[in-house]
Amino acid sequence: MYADELPPQTTRPPAPGRRRAAVPSRGRAEPAEALPAQALPAQPPARPGPARRGAAMSLLRGLGSLLCLCALRLPGPPAGPGAAARGLDVASYRERVRAMFYHAYEHYLESAFPYDELRPLTCDGQDTWGSFSLTLIDALDTLLILGNVSEFQRVVTVLQEGLDFDIDVNASVFETNIRVVGGLLSAHLLSKKAGIEVEVGWPCSGPLLRMAEEAARKLLPAFQTPTGMPYGTVNLLHGVNPGETPVTCTAGIGTFIVEFATLSHLTGDPVFEDVARKALKALWKNRSDIGLVGNHIDVVTAKWVAQDAGIGAGVDSYFEYLVKGAILLQDEELMSMFLEYNKAIKNYTKFDDWYLWVQMYKGTVSMPVFQSLEAYWPGLQSLIGDVDNAMRTFLNYYTVWKQFGGLPEFYNIPQGYTVDKREGYPLRPELIESAMYLYRATRDPTLLELGRDAVESIEKISKVDCGFATIKDLRDHRLDNRMESFFLAETVKYLYLLFDPDNFIHNDGSVFDVVITPYGECVLNAGGYIFNTEAHPIDPAALHCCRKRKEEQWEVEDLMREFYSLKKNKKFTLKRASEHGEGESTKDATDASSGGEKRTSKKSSHSLLSCPSQSFNSKLAVLGQVFLDNT
Repeated sequence: MYADELPPQTTRPPAPGRRRAAVPSRGRAEPAEALPAQALPAQPPARPGPARRGAAMSLLRGLGSLLCLCALRLPGPPAGPGAAARGLDVASYRERVRAMFYHAYEHYLESAFPYDELRPLTCDGQDTWGSFSLTLIDALDTLLILGNVSEFQRVVTVLQEGLDFDIDVNASVFETNIRVVGGLLSAHLLSKKAGIEVEVGWPCSGPLLRMAEEAARKLLPAFQTPTGMPYGTVNLLHGVNPGETPVTCTAGIGTFIVEFATLSHLTGDPVFEDVARKALKALWKNRSDIGLVGNHIDVVTAKWVAQDAGIGAGVDSYFEYLVKGAILLQDEELMSMFLEYNKAIKNYTKFDDWYLWVQMYKGTVSMPVFQSLEAYWPGLQSLIGDVDNAMRTFLNYYTVWKQFGGLPEFYNIPQGYTVDKREGYPLRPELIESAMYLYRATRDPTLLELGRDAVESIEKISKVDCGFATIKDLRDHRLDNRMESFFLAETVKYLYLLFDPDNFIHNDGSVFDVVITPYGECVLNAGGYIFNTEAHPIDPAALHCCRKRKEEQWEVEDLMREFYSLKKNKKFTLKRASEHGEGESTKDATDASSGGEKRTSKKSSHSLLSCPSQSFNSKLAVLGQVFLDNT
């Protein structure tokens, strides 16, 4: 989303009557009991039926080789010794990240709920993206990752009682999808792990799934364009406004396949995945002759309005979702599209392990800057196994962090300094996200050092009495009166996962749950979680739980043995889940809520992104004409 499409920010002081009645009682759970150490991402088992099993396994093997996901399961030096050699106390930093989360979360509840975001300098709240209590939704799965089962359960109850999408609000299609739909889907799929008593038919049904579906249906009118590419904004009550601008950023068109395909697979309604695929293919069809896409396009005429090509703001999560969609859906077409883009990106935008902005038709440099939103790229490279290039680019970005104590929105590479009016750091997660992925792949202690530096910088510069404030200018550390919801959804989450190698998110498939659905046995929580661009984890195995055709039933044990290359004489062991009370560890809560069985496999021991909330850049190419942005 570019600046002209931003919804008005309604600033209101907290309304005690409205807020206090709905605020969940809060309590910090004890740290979750450590679950088995795992590597991210481990590919979850697919779910073909007997007639299609051979073809599905062939696709799985093909994509496994193509994606080089094995790189993320390679053994590396143990985390402890490498970190200790540099004097870094991982456990201590993990607890500091936990404390950061609660400092921000509790002040949001006390001072800003039910509004979307906390204003930490004035200790009040504001609606920003649609009046959804957005920070509460965005923080929900982070609560479980931190082990706070009881608070997760209470927040789910609050959302079920109070969330309403039948409101006369102009909402960002992109932001509503990644934050609201993605957050609700993730919470739905984690509900059983959190000890919630799920209804019969879960994960193919449930209140959070119905809420996610309702929110997504409110977005569907935006996709009714001649090209299939969606408008950037939709009114939740009336649909697309007649005067709505047809110009949308590339990321705002290509960042739906993860959430919408998940919805289609869980609900059985193909409309969501269909519109997401159509939008992806429309962008692919309109790439330039040299294989690049621009920054903003007219969704009615398919004419490129902003012709800057790069990997950052306005484009970023389009590339991210091609890769993650390919992994989630085992889709060779999506991966092939990304690999073709990757060739063009390397040919035209990459210089000395930096990525510049170029004119999409000519490949000439239009803007030699690094944007903070580009810092997701090394993490994405690690997902396709390109770890060496990822580390080199990551180290470039890390030098910028060390220079300022954060990543400025724009950094002029030749000059080695910030760009005028783009000196801020709104506590973005992208560099930390890349560090988390790369650390799972390499165990390089340098990546833990980035986490350490991030904790120190954010606490020293951004922490205030009522939370953590956006850094308006990294040069003098002036603050802005905003704490975006992605701080709790992404920044804190990735930091915590970087310092928590035993978190359930890192499962390598050695532990999993078997649940019974109306369509047969279903394996869940085996790992391989796919984070959407707001860091909401989606369990890929869940997409195979709700198939309605008998020929698509799983041969669970055979498939698991083959996929994880288990020895022929190895057998699965079954352990019936036991009853536990509320508020216990994540692991215990999972056992307590398991409607089927907990299984373990024995193996040989071996392992955000959004359209910018400000003008895209300081120099834009519009219909081929370059002009300076002096806003």
